[in-house]
This record gives sequence, structure tokens and C-alpha cells, in this order.
Amino acid sequence: MFYVYAISSLKRNYIYVGMTENIDDRVLRHHSGREKTTRAYRPFELIYSETIKGSRQDARSREKYWKSGIGKEKLRQIRDNK
Repeated sequence: MFYVYAISSLKRNYIYVGMTENIDDRVLRHHSGREKTTRAYRPFELIYSETIKGSRQDARSREKYWKSGIGKEKLRQIRDNK
């Protein structure tokens, strides 16, 4: 089982989308600064996650959608309506 997730920086206008098999550990890695790509944007808030019961390839397809222009726009709406 895979998870596709989005985290939003609480200090900057930045949304990161990723996929993982262990969402709790992955989000903790982002918060603690162990991920180089997101270190400068800490702290974060988990704004979206979904469970993918298919293959890694299925999860990758969903991740690509959320990284697209339409997907990012929907994530901004989710973030801004909290």
C-alpha cells in the first residue's frame, strides 16, 4: 500500500507532493529536516493524503497528477480553505 501526500510550508508559499509506503515516518523526516529538498521550508502542515491500494506505478501516476498545474491548484484551494 502506498500513500500520496502533500505538505504545505507554514512560513512560505510552498507545497510539496510526494509518495511513500510509511506516511508517518515520511512526514516526520520532512519536519525534522532530514529531507534536503524541503529543509528550507520547514515547518510543515500535512494538507492532503490518499491511500493507493494498487502498485507503485499507480501511486506514481497519482503523485504526478497532484504535481501538475490542476493538481497544485486544487491543493492550494485545500490549503487556503482550512
